[in-house]
Amino acid sequence: MTTAEAVVVDVLDRWKAAIEARQPDEVAALFADDAIFQGLRPYGVGHQGIADYYAGQPVGLSPNYRVLETRQPAPGVVFAYVAVDFTFTDRTSIPALLGVLLTDVDDRWLIAHYQVSPAPAG
Repeated sequence: MTTAEAVVVDVLDRWKAAIEARQPDEVAALFADDAIFQGLRPYGVGHQGIADYYAGQPVGLSPNYRVLETRQPAPGVVFAYVAVDFTFTDRTSIPALLGVLLTDVDDRWLIAHYQVSPAPAG
């Protein structure tokens, strides 16, 4: 595993755990203060919008992810392209693709940009 991939896995493992524990404020804490967030609903900027988004997610949501590609375009910056299956206890899972840009803020990796889109069929 590359250093860039290790950074992504560390952050996304904590993201997954906070989602599964239904801790929207903990999810939001993984994002930079001015993070741009585009979930499967309209985008938002900052912690409150992110916390609100995850507070509205159904009980039993679990993101199962696989890192497809990483790049480190500059020191303190990591980009990842990730396949995610958002699974639920009571409905069909949603396969998606996720792009995340992580930045090192005071020796802590945070998500600065998050964009998810449904995976194409087939």
